[in-house]
Amino acid sequence: MSLPQIIRIPILPFGMVNCHLITGKNGCILVDAGLPGSESKIERVLKRYQLSFQDIKLIVVTHAHVDHAGSAAHLRELSGAPIVGHEGDAEYYSQKKMMTFCSTGWFGRLFLRTGLIFQPYTPFRPDVLLSNDEILNLERFGFPGVVRHSPGHTAGSISVQLTTMDVMVGDLIASGILLGGIARTKHAMRPPFEDDPQIVAIELQRLIDSGMQRFYMGHGGPLNVDEVKFHVKNLRNLI
Repeated sequence: MSLPQIIRIPILPFGMVNCHLITGKNGCILVDAGLPGSESKIERVLKRYQLSFQDIKLIVVTHAHVDHAGSAAHLRELSGAPIVGHEGDAEYYSQKKMMTFCSTGWFGRLFLRTGLIFQPYTPFRPDVLLSNDEILNLERFGFPGVVRHSPGHTAGSISVQLTTMDVMVGDLIASGILLGGIARTKHAMRPPFEDDPQIVAIELQRLIDSGMQRFYMGHGGPLNVDEVKFHVKNLRNLI
């Protein structure tokens, strides 16, 4: 099994919203689906690496916020790839229930007032719906790693952990100023919204203890493990 390559797909400029491709000899895995209408941006990056929608073997939606799940249903139609998600966010994927948001600071409060985070998207049911601490082994798709529950940002947040010690954590952590890459891109910060910072700290520490070295996220990044350790310390000091 060849080592995978991680490719960032910018959905908005400056790393403000990212998806990621994990590529290998057997095709690729798409981690997060961007905002509604992100298909053309994802297709451009696929073509740059001589890939197409049909090369996508799996779509991982790290959580149900619109900037991560917005194009998932349409991308499944285009690729035929199954979607994996967690039951903790199931009612939000299906749009049967509106999400609530716990702001982490002034930017989150301002962002809520714009209403953009409440933008609807085509509802879907994941083909693979993980429950509790169930783990999906990615070897069946030709990749060395797992998808597992990583709550704290939302109840059903999941992460993708590779044996290369790379991990895609969605919004467990962010970096930079104003959602990503305007400045301080290597500096960890809390995302605009976070259900429970202490659970986030536990999950990030678990990833550190499991040997993860590089953290890829939906806003900004990537970050090295030392910066994530510092962020965990700051989260614990919020008590």
